[in-house]
Amino acid sequence: MTGAGSGIGRAIATTLADRGWRVVVTDIDAESAAQTAAGLAGSGERGHEYLRLDVTDRAAANALADDVADRLGLDAWINNAGISAMERFVDVSEEQYDRSLDINLKSVFFCGQAAARAMIRTQRHGTIINTASMAAKQGRVPYLADYVASKFGVLGLTQAMAFELAKHHITVNCVCPGFVATPMQSRELEWEATLSGSTPEQVKQDWIDATPLGRLQTPDDVARAVAFLASDDARFITGEALSVNGGAYMD
Repeated sequence: MTGAGSGIGRAIATTLADRGWRVVVTDIDAESAAQTAAGLAGSGERGHEYLRLDVTDRAAANALADDVADRLGLDAWINNAGISAMERFVDVSEEQYDRSLDINLKSVFFCGQAAARAMIRTQRHGTIINTASMAAKQGRVPYLADYVASKFGVLGLTQAMAFELAKHHITVNCVCPGFVATPMQSRELEWEATLSGSTPEQVKQDWIDATPLGRLQTPDDVARAVAFLASDDARFITGEALSVNGGAYMD
């Protein structure tokens, strides 16, 4: 899985390991990936692995998928790596836009290709799960236009992948988290407060108030949903975008 060095990715890796999966942890930060892998249940006997992976490196993604498929069997691939940067729409630079699309969408496309090809080649009836966002379903999100565009793309791509890969018995779904308490969110609190003339404390309270279940989401909330989609219980679910946001957005 990608982007597993911290936050949601680390929680997903931990939850899957707790449920008996052998996990290959990747992140652009090799040290963080190593820390995640070392903390997984059964890290000694189960053979969890870690690797530095730049998700924008298509050749590296292909090599990883083939290696895992041939040595271990590739049953699930989770595209979780992502970034955000807040700016007013009229001030978003081309550099920021390109970076958002490269990491949040293009990498999902090419990593998804790598995983699907490896599964098809080895005749594995696997699953691919993409991390999207509540912002994949609504554009009413301040200061995140490039992020919104990338996550809408992930949702559409998930459906396109699911349709084409169904004949190979490969399911493809995505999860759409809401206001998740992660290091990324801490940065967004500061950014939104500055851009809106508010305070991080008030922005945080606004997010809680917008969530009917009355709290910020935890990475574990997302991880449990991913674990469900990776399980046999979800084998007849494909092309779906599962909202996991405490009711902050309902569809």
